[in-house]
Amino acid sequence: MCGSGGVGGRTGTLTTQYSVQESVPATEAEGWAGSRRAPRKHRLLRWSATTLSVLILAVAGTGYVYYRHLNSQIQHDDLNLGDNKVAGPTPNAAGQTPLNILVIGSDARDNEENQKLGGARETFGSTPLADVQMLLHVSADRSNMSVVSMPRDTLVKIPKCTDPDDGKVYAASEGRVMTNQSLGHGGPGCTVATWQELTGIHIDHFMMVDFSGVVSMADAIGGVPVCVDANILSRDSQGHGSGLKLRKGTHPVKGVQALQWLRTRYGFEDGSDLARAKAQHMYMNSMVRQLRENATLSSPNKLRKLADKATEAITVDPDLAGVKQLYDLSNELRKVEPARITMTTMPNRYVGARVEPTEDAEQLFRLVREDIALDGKDAKKATAEKSEETSADPAAAKDEIGILVQNGTRTSTLAAASGRASTVAGLLTGKGYTKASSDRSASLSEARTLVRYPSAELEGDARAVAKSLGIPMSSVKKSTDVSGVTLVVGADWREGTTYKAPEQDDTTPKTAEALNGADESACMHVNPGFTW
Repeated sequence: MCGSGGVGGRTGTLTTQYSVQESVPATEAEGWAGSRRAPRKHRLLRWSATTLSVLILAVAGTGYVYYRHLNSQIQHDDLNLGDNKVAGPTPNAAGQTPLNILVIGSDARDNEENQKLGGARETFGSTPLADVQMLLHVSADRSNMSVVSMPRDTLVKIPKCTDPDDGKVYAASEGRVMTNQSLGHGGPGCTVATWQELTGIHIDHFMMVDFSGVVSMADAIGGVPVCVDANILSRDSQGHGSGLKLRKGTHPVKGVQALQWLRTRYGFEDGSDLARAKAQHMYMNSMVRQLRENATLSSPNKLRKLADKATEAITVDPDLAGVKQLYDLSNELRKVEPARITMTTMPNRYVGARVEPTEDAEQLFRLVREDIALDGKDAKKATAEKSEETSADPAAAKDEIGILVQNGTRTSTLAAASGRASTVAGLLTGKGYTKASSDRSASLSEARTLVRYPSAELEGDARAVAKSLGIPMSSVKKSTDVSGVTLVVGADWREGTTYKAPEQDDTTPKTAEALNGADESACMHVNPGFTW
């Protein structure tokens, strides 16, 4: 959605021109994948979100071949450069928690090989933009996976971020700015912080890989089948376009041609980032199916080559900075069958040439936060409320329970409701909880009202507080991010003095344009102006 030169109009992640036979880049200032640097180095790599599965599965397949060599190539950067934390999810009955991995891409070009592939020489060394952002969510029981893409020109508030290398502080944005600017505020950890502020989703990891890595990995797996409903040539009269040239039908793409597919905007549907995200989703689904079915990856030499290229290109957070960590993560991801993978785009509406999240976007974020499968195939949950259950920890006397009340009524579309923490703290005081107080410094974002407690000896207190206000026991959560009983007034209680738990619709919004990972019939619509 940037135009030529970075922060521009709604035109999508910028593309580069190639022919099918040639790999000569055009000059259009468009980038697709990005990364930060090795510790204490200023080197930006680029990430192709749709290569995530290739990357992880390739590393897994090698086992510990060239273990030290591969480890030495993996670069890392801090996970979160913001000040605010988002509480992690409560483990399920089996002790499992979901995994949330943010995939970030930049339009920066910082070396000869990536410059050749990325083009746009005038942008060499400029402040990078996070032009691709995808959240990969793996359910706690590892039965399903959800992917949420955010358009790069989405208007958001970027929080204050501190660069871990030089200590430079980037002030929070004044008003809303394009989300792709977050990468330039100290690194990918600021993009992570921006996502957490917007969505309320706890992010465990981020991953990035560069242009050359995309090409090498696509070659190693032998090509990914993609489909177009007409002949396509992604090039306009001014030379803009990726250069992708395909005949109508399904064809395997690899190497530079795979990169062209992933970066094509001119020629797909309306020429926006939304169409490009759809093409990326199709590619990613097809790639996962290919990896599961392609016997050529049983070749040790091909796996070693793929792992070597992958680790050379990748930048991750410190907790993923090792072959063993990536191997363990890959094992978790491989548990999900393609039929349980759902690709979506954040529902949005235009604001001039930009976009903003809609109410449907908040619905989508809530489903991810609450680990509800986007394909609607979750096992039916028990409807009986846990309010009748008793805690092993008895509650203290009301006037002995310390309670901190926080305002979490802010949403992606609404500012926080004024005075809610003070109002609810007053309600608790009136019910005998004389140690209840409001936290006026916190402005959080929670879809539902929650009561959190840090340890088992405070569970009874937390449940007693919830019962006093009519909050269901399913909203009482253990969390190490609080030091005492903490009540977060959510967006479901923006006014009034009586809490009523809302009936919730757990279906994926149609505006998210969900695509199932097992759908082999998906085919990109070609704009008639780009056919031949």
